[in-house]
Amino acid sequence: MLTLRRGTVVEADAPAGGWQRMLVDVGGERRPAEADVTMVGESRAGDDIVVNVAAVELGLGSGGFDVVHVNLTNGLDGPGVPDAHVMKLNYTSLQHAVLPVEGPQLAVPLARPVAVFGLHGQLAPLAWALAQARPGTRAGYVQTAGGALPGAMSRVVPELRERELLAAHVTAGPAYGAEREAISTPGAIHWGLHDEGWDVALSGPGPGILGSASALGHGGMLALDTAHAALALGCPTLVVARMSSGDPRDRHRGISHHTVTVLELVLGRVVVALPADADSDLPDDYRHDVRAVAVDLDGYRRSGLPARTMGRDLDEDPEFFAAALAAGTALADLLPREG
Repeated sequence: MLTLRRGTVVEADAPAGGWQRMLVDVGGERRPAEADVTMVGESRAGDDIVVNVAAVELGLGSGGFDVVHVNLTNGLDGPGVPDAHVMKLNYTSLQHAVLPVEGPQLAVPLARPVAVFGLHGQLAPLAWALAQARPGTRAGYVQTAGGALPGAMSRVVPELRERELLAAHVTAGPAYGAEREAISTPGAIHWGLHDEGWDVALSGPGPGILGSASALGHGGMLALDTAHAALALGCPTLVVARMSSGDPRDRHRGISHHTVTVLELVLGRVVVALPADADSDLPDDYRHDVRAVAVDLDGYRRSGLPARTMGRDLDEDPEFFAAALAAGTALADLLPREG
């Protein structure tokens, strides 16, 4: 059963980017809560709400707040989406109608590159390095499952859009709430590269990640599905390596087992970019195209873009950011040469 509790909003911030933070009284205890305004509407002090408390009660690392399930005061008059006939989160109590981007035409091969990443924290350095290497590149973000599903939850996407480091944001599959919706990841990639004219697609999960410390039971495995979709659509495909020099868990030091597992299982050949000064941890006769790439960590630090991952900043875990920067630079080399 859902772990739901009734509460009262004590105070609420103004919504930012479709997401709202607030303080809620639940059974006499004041607790932080957050709400996807695009789904449940805006909350105000005094509102009677129901919150899902499961993440907090489980002690999840990314779950330090309750999530508003419904606003009983202001959230019962949602208008829905006129003329829509497709549902997301279908057959759950959160099902809602969307207008998907998928159209009738399928044009393959697309021949434009796709970068596949496994952690949302890789998106900013990936997009920044791509823009440094090839200014003016139109990069779209396809948000998949594997992390947070609400498109409004990301703090970095609005900043990347404002800086024109991302041309668009589309949520695919069970992910929802971006500027545009896609029923599937292949549909989102095809729409962006073919219909919208993106130069490149950056595809990976929203904030946070689902994990069980097992080889296959983690959100990073969605990268395998995305890589297969990109390869099947004829796209040069790059897998962004998750690397760390600061993670206390051995399985994530150097090249994370998340990345290694995807590279072992993917059915086609992909590009893997690693920082030039990093130990590759990959055999010399590896079947993938492994490239050593110089990176500009100081430049990224000066950019002012987010530089924290899993509670560690760039200086505490430089290899994490260096690997994403290497991927962005290598991605530029997969684009057709101008002229």
